[in-house]
Amino acid sequence: MQFKNLSQILEHAAKQPTIKMVVAAAADKHVLTALKQAFNMNLAEPLLIGDEPLIRSISSSIGFNIEDLTIIHEPDPVKTCALAVKEIREGRAGILMKGMVATAPLLKAVLDKENGLRKREVLSHFALFETTFYPKLLGITDAAMNIAPEIQEKVAIIENAAEVFHALGKKKPKIAVLGPVEVINPKISSTSDAAILTQMYRRNQINSCIIDGPLAIDNAISPIAARQKNIDSEVAGDADILVAPDLNSGNILYKTMIFLSDAKSAAVILGAKVPVVLTSRADSEDSKLFSIALAAII
Repeated sequence: MQFKNLSQILEHAAKQPTIKMVVAAAADKHVLTALKQAFNMNLAEPLLIGDEPLIRSISSSIGFNIEDLTIIHEPDPVKTCALAVKEIREGRAGILMKGMVATAPLLKAVLDKENGLRKREVLSHFALFETTFYPKLLGITDAAMNIAPEIQEKVAIIENAAEVFHALGKKKPKIAVLGPVEVINPKISSTSDAAILTQMYRRNQINSCIIDGPLAIDNAISPIAARQKNIDSEVAGDADILVAPDLNSGNILYKTMIFLSDAKSAAVILGAKVPVVLTSRADSEDSKLFSIALAAII
């Protein structure tokens, strides 16, 4: 099944067997509110780790009945991260979610060489957008994790992103590696990187997707712009995923989509053995639900 919008992802996830989601430092009103909605929609069954009295107090204040849920009492937020990872490693949960704890200790626990959840050396942020300005779901990576990724890191970022589309039913997602122009300029490293990644795809060194670049963003998403510049490409004008050159551009693109195009979004951290949900207080309630649903499908 290929999904046309985020609501379809939500509906599909709700029909699947409910997956258990472990939450590190769960004593947070915003997180527990999202969990209440996810639980009521059968998206996920929360396993809560954190300050138990505070978790119960907050849950009671928002009308979230957690009497039948598993709660592990650990008041130290940093220690909850290791416990949450352990629950996944030992098969008692299939999604990891960040609560009231900094991102760094959570990712440190995930990447621990002996007791973590490493699958690839590179973790990356992936966001899936639904907007009226584009006729299908559009992925954007990396907006939050890798500051200035080099070629091999970009390969991992691409493979992480492609796996999301595989889970959504698209075997060969179209990847546009972005730059400011669609020609190679040795003085603009993003164009050189894009050309190398494209050639790696053509040599079958990356075979999980279709890659082309460098593509300026207009050429990546607009068939009209691609035709006007005579770009002959399977990807141009029809990209499924946009790969940003670095965190600066990725983060600006991500936030522009949310705050200027009124897009709906779902976001996860990829590259570990399970998806990681890191919701922000600035995220809408819909975005939090869509993120949990996307993680459940992955």
